Amino acid sequence: MSGASSASGRRASRPDRLTPAQRSHNMSRIRAADTGPELLLRRALHRAGLRYRLHDRSLPGTPDVVLRGSRAVIFVHGCFWHSHDCPYGVRPASNADFWAAKLARNVERDAEQLAALAADEWRVTVVWECALKGRARRPIDEAADTIVKWLSGSSQTLAIAGAWPSATDGPLGDLRR
Repeated sequence: MSGASSASGRRASRPDRLTPAQRSHNMSRIRAADTGPELLLRRALHRAGLRYRLHDRSLPGTPDVVLRGSRAVIFVHGCFWHSHDCPYGVRPASNADFWAAKLARNVERDAEQLAALAADEWRVTVVWECALKGRARRPIDEAADTIVKWLSGSSQTLAIAGAWPSATDGPLGDLRR
């Protein structure tokens, strides 16, 4: 991608086209729960026969989907907000220091929450936004089937990313992959 630096510090190649007021308005409309990718995944999980709870605030990180019987949680992470190493995880060129600090803290917080869940013996899946929308999206039923198979297995973690050339599904080694 033109204008991008290393994979962990990808930056936009041009400044923001929107005015600060327009950008502020757009950012204020971003939701933490019931996002489009999350709703898509939840419908597919329900079709696959899974029943779950939503946004349990008693658990670290307030997981998007909680499967108490399996002691498993699912996070649907936005690639931008959680610094995923994909074309959607590009940092803005405007106000770069602010965004670098904010997104680094989000990644740090994610790691803390995953560690707390693991300490409480919860199994964790992270489904990246790019797996559910855009050019590299996977079929939604494929993502749901991967989760159902994971639930019946013994692995503690699972990450599902878009079908980018470097992406692979598997354990959460590097959370950003």
